[in-house]
Amino acid sequence: MDEMVLVVPRSLFDKLGAFQGINLEVSRYLPSLLSKENNSFLARGSAENDPSFKQLIPYAVLVHEGKILHYVRGGKGGEKRLMSKGSIGIGGHINDTDEHLDSMSEDTYKRAVERELNEELKMNSPFTDRMVALINDDETEVGKVHLGVVHIFQLERADVQSGESAITQLEFLTIEQLQERSDSLETWSQILLKALPELL
Repeated sequence: MDEMVLVVPRSLFDKLGAFQGINLEVSRYLPSLLSKENNSFLARGSAENDPSFKQLIPYAVLVHEGKILHYVRGGKGGEKRLMSKGSIGIGGHINDTDEHLDSMSEDTYKRAVERELNEELKMNSPFTDRMVALINDDETEVGKVHLGVVHIFQLERADVQSGESAITQLEFLTIEQLQERSDSLETWSQILLKALPELL
């Protein structure tokens, strides 16, 4: 059965103020995007090819003592259009499988983000989580149908391991080291890297 993923109408994003790149005005967008009357679940096969919807994707940046977790997208899972790209964001679709929801509130979203993160990583450290920005990229095919919600996870220990085959070559790097690898990063990570000093 096709996975059901959390979406919002593109028209709502346009009404709130569409943008290209990164936007730090989280409070301007998230209350509406995560209001139950404004979001719903759609079959992923349809959502990936329907730009009248934006799939909401939590994009978690893991930070320890100023260094950022970097990994390479590999394996058979995940978004094929991002395969072999470097990334500083752990993200994935929010789906309805846990609670069989029709839509999602902000509190339910936050719980789903932690569940998603725990599926992809084994984090053996206490952490704090802040939602700090949104990412949009209408200049790429994958970007046209996704909207990223950037989370900063501050870890007490740099003890993180991969939880699935799509997450490979994990290492914590400085912003300067990431800038040297910028050309090999997926687009969202390139956009986010420029704003990281301000977000941290």
